[in-house]
Amino acid sequence: MDISVVIPLFNEEESLPELEAWIRRVMEEHNYSYEIIFVDDGSTDNSWKIVEDLKASNSHCRGIKFRRNYGKSAGLNEGFLATQGDVVITMDADLQDSPDEIPELYKMIVEEGFDIVSGWKKKRYDPITKTIPTKLYNWVTRKMSGLKLHDMNCGLKAYKSKVVKNIEVYGEMHRYIPVIAKWAGFTKIGEKVVQHQARKYGSTKFGMSRFINGPLDLASIMFVGKFGKRPMHFFGSLGLFVSFMGFAILSYLSICKLFFDQTGIAERPLFFLGMIALLLGVQLFIGGFLAELITRNAPERNSYKIEKRI
Repeated sequence: MDISVVIPLFNEEESLPELEAWIRRVMEEHNYSYEIIFVDDGSTDNSWKIVEDLKASNSHCRGIKFRRNYGKSAGLNEGFLATQGDVVITMDADLQDSPDEIPELYKMIVEEGFDIVSGWKKKRYDPITKTIPTKLYNWVTRKMSGLKLHDMNCGLKAYKSKVVKNIEVYGEMHRYIPVIAKWAGFTKIGEKVVQHQARKYGSTKFGMSRFINGPLDLASIMFVGKFGKRPMHFFGSLGLFVSFMGFAILSYLSICKLFFDQTGIAERPLFFLGMIALLLGVQLFIGGFLAELITRNAPERNSYKIEKRI
């Protein structure tokens, strides 16, 4: 199969028939073998009924329905597990992503050899309350990850099948899939300017929670990607630094006491700072050892992303 299109959705009953017809037209014009996987994230409207009707009229359609709303990351993760195509395309269900971009995205994966191609909505039709935070998050993510992408959170992306089969997306981490893929060893990541359209039906699912969840998930990805299999390198280094700081403070106070006969050293704030730093450093070391014990005995300790076996 050439292409799997994964579409997570939540309360998008008006847009689904138009989106399916648009995708079908593009696929038939280019003679692609394809499937469309709709993942209903606990919609409370008639979205699932629409998906069932689309399945009845188009055998290329498939559907996954969650019992309740889990979030876009969960929808993408389940959709990725179900894909059969050589190239996986993701897009939002609100008609703001254009299926006419699919042929060029497919070409960049198949002919130009990219692992991931991320869409860049250079000209957006979103309100300023959405565009300003998006620009800020993209800037921060570029600086932290080293990926030179303008629009990390664009729903329109293309992947080699092996990429989506080797990553796990949860929480709010769908915003940082290119970063997750990079840490999994897929480094050929490209970008394509794509058309962005104003929302035609329904209302945006943009929420204030992303201001908190987004940075926390990015920090988790960066930490796990770098120290997930060697936690002692993080906790041990931090413990050494803090312990050394505490040891230096207490050594200074001890010298003052022995050679300069200063009284009341134990009552000085600096003394308590040194004691706290020393104790905190020891605790960080213990935390590092415990993390090493957990990871070394975890079943996925030696589970690595292997591209080929001979």
